[in-house]
Amino acid sequence: MSPATDPRAELVSLLPRQRRFAHGLTGDGHAADDLVQAARLKAIERWHQWQPGTSLASWVFRIIQTTWLDEHRTRQRRQTDTDTEALADVVGEDGRQVLEARSDARAVRRLIATLPEEQKVVLMMVTVDGLSYKDAAAALGVPVGTVMSRLARARGKLADGLGRSAGDAP
Repeated sequence: MSPATDPRAELVSLLPRQRRFAHGLTGDGHAADDLVQAARLKAIERWHQWQPGTSLASWVFRIIQTTWLDEHRTRQRRQTDTDTEALADVVGEDGRQVLEARSDARAVRRLIATLPEEQKVVLMMVTVDGLSYKDAAAALGVPVGTVMSRLARARGKLADGLGRSAGDAP
């Protein structure tokens, strides 16, 4: 099997894209690396489920997304209600920090974190990783129109959050 058709070589070549995608989901480099490692382990364990002739990238991105959602749900279940006594100790915002936090990059990251998971995933796949709508749809197992709709809603929410029109969205 030549390196160009060797799925193991392709899996290795996908690592940078997987890390970018995972970082977009987690917002943290270390958590992204852990997510990619867990997902790649699952891919290796389930290698027999991948069908040659189909997109290996879509299959692996789907595993990353599913792993992220599973871990996210687990964290949500474990999370206890906010301790209202601890809230009393929270200090108010510093005006200087508020001004610094207005940079577009920080604002966009904050807004992305508030998006529903299905919109965040599509946004990361298409805008960060550069997947086509068709490839993103295949990776998520949804129609292309659903990808387009989720992406439009995500971009609209980002534009609204930044006080821009949807045509000006990043």
